[in-house]
Amino acid sequence: MNPETQTRTDAELVVDVGPIAHGGHCVARHEGRVVFVRHAIPGEKVRIRLTDAGEGSKFWRADVVEVLEASPDRVPHFWHLADSQRAWSHGHPPVGSAELGHISLERQRSLKADVLAEQLKRLAGVERVTGVEAVGGGSATGRDSGSDSGSQAGSDAGLGWRTRASFAVTPAGRLGMHAHRSDHVIAIREMPLAVPGINGLRLWDIDLQGIDRVEVAAPANGSRPLVLLAPAAGTRAKRLSAILAQLPDEVSVASFDTAKGEVLQLRGRTWVQESAAGHEYRVTGEGFWQIHRDAPDTLVGAVKDFLHDGGYLEPGAVAADLYAGAGLFTAALADAVGVTGSVLSVEGAPGTSRDARKNLHGAPQVEIVQGRVERVLRQKPRDFDAVVLDPPRAGAGKAVVSQLMAAGPRAIAYVSCDPASFARDLGYFREGGWQLAGLRAFDLYPHTHHMETVALLTPPG
Repeated sequence: MNPETQTRTDAELVVDVGPIAHGGHCVARHEGRVVFVRHAIPGEKVRIRLTDAGEGSKFWRADVVEVLEASPDRVPHFWHLADSQRAWSHGHPPVGSAELGHISLERQRSLKADVLAEQLKRLAGVERVTGVEAVGGGSATGRDSGSDSGSQAGSDAGLGWRTRASFAVTPAGRLGMHAHRSDHVIAIREMPLAVPGINGLRLWDIDLQGIDRVEVAAPANGSRPLVLLAPAAGTRAKRLSAILAQLPDEVSVASFDTAKGEVLQLRGRTWVQESAAGHEYRVTGEGFWQIHRDAPDTLVGAVKDFLHDGGYLEPGAVAADLYAGAGLFTAALADAVGVTGSVLSVEGAPGTSRDARKNLHGAPQVEIVQGRVERVLRQKPRDFDAVVLDPPRAGAGKAVVSQLMAAGPRAIAYVSCDPASFARDLGYFREGGWQLAGLRAFDLYPHTHHMETVALLTPPG
C-alpha cells in the first residue's frame, strides 16, 4: 500500500452516522469527505478510528471505538473479538465476519432491505421495496468456559448456522481469523456463527504450525465433517501427520495445494455428503455449497415456487442450470421436467462439475457440461422454457445476459448473493425489455451484511 494512503490512519474523529451502504458500513462525512464507518448504526454519533485514510484519498474507512449517542437498535455484541469497541480497547482490530452483530436482528434485516432497494434504484432503475426474510434458526454453539463470546446466545439469536468456515493461522500456529481488509490474524477460541459440528472440533487447541489456512465443512445432516488444510510452502509430511493425530478419528482430513488446486487425501474422504430437497450431494474439497444450514432447501423452494407458479416448469420442459455447482438446482429441475424433458447443467470448476456428474448420474434427462457459461451457450443453443441463473458474487455480466436474452427462455430464476451485481445484471435485462416479475430476499447470513435474493425475470410480452 502506498504510504500516502496511511498518513492519517489511527487518528480519531467524532462523526454523525448516515445511511447504511452496500458492504457492511455506514456513510459519514468529515469536512466534506466521505468516511465509510463499520460497526455503526444510522443516526448514531460515534467516535471513530481511521483504518484506511490518506489526504489524497476519495474516501476514508474507519471503525467505531466509542458510541456517544446510541441507536435504540444497538445490542451487546455476541462475540467479544468481533466487537469493535472492545477489540480496539484491547489494542487490536475486530475480526471480520460479524460486522452487524451489534444490531438487533430485526433492524439488521431492515437495513439489508434498504441496501437492496438502493442498489435496485441506482443500478437498475427499479423502485422496489422487498423485505428480507428470516430463515430457520440457529442452534447452541458449543461454547466452552474459555470462549470469547458476549451476552447474546440461543437458537433465536442468529447463531450456529454456518456449516462451512474458513480460518487463518497465526504466526504462532493458533487458529485465527483476519481483521477486515487486513493481513492481521487474531487468534480465536470459538466461531459463534458456526454449527456445533465445527466448534466441537476445538481446532483452537491444535498446534497448526506449517499451515496457512484451514477450511472446515460440517454438513447439516450430521454426516462426516471434513477438515481441509492448506500447508505453507516447505511443510513436511511429518508436520501434517502431527496435526492429523490431534483430530478426532471420525473426521475426514485432506490437504489442499493452492497452487495446483489439488485436494489430497490424508484420512477418510476428500468430500462431504450434503442433503437437500430430497436429494443427496457429494461436494469435494473447496467445492461450493451454501453455507447456511437451511439455505439449500430455502433457495430450491423459492426457485420452484417462481417457476412452477408461472407454469414454466412441467413434464417435458427444457431447462438449464447455469453456474450449477454440485447440482443443487439441477436435481430440482430434473424432478420437475421428468424423463421426457431435458436439463443442461453448466459449471466452470472441473472438480465441482465432476461432483455434479456423480450426483446426477441417475438422471438421464440431465446433460452435465464443464466450461464457461458464455462458451457453452454458444456451442449448445437451445430453446429453453426456464433457466436457473446462480452466478458467483461478481454476477453473470453483460455478455451472458445478452446471450440469455437471445436464447429466449420463457423465464429466468436469478439467484444472487450480491445485491450490487444482481442490480447491475437486472439493468442489462431491463435494457432488453425484460421485467422483474418477482423478488424475494433471505437473511441467510445473520450478523453479516450479506443476503441472498431470488428473482423471477420474464421477457417482453
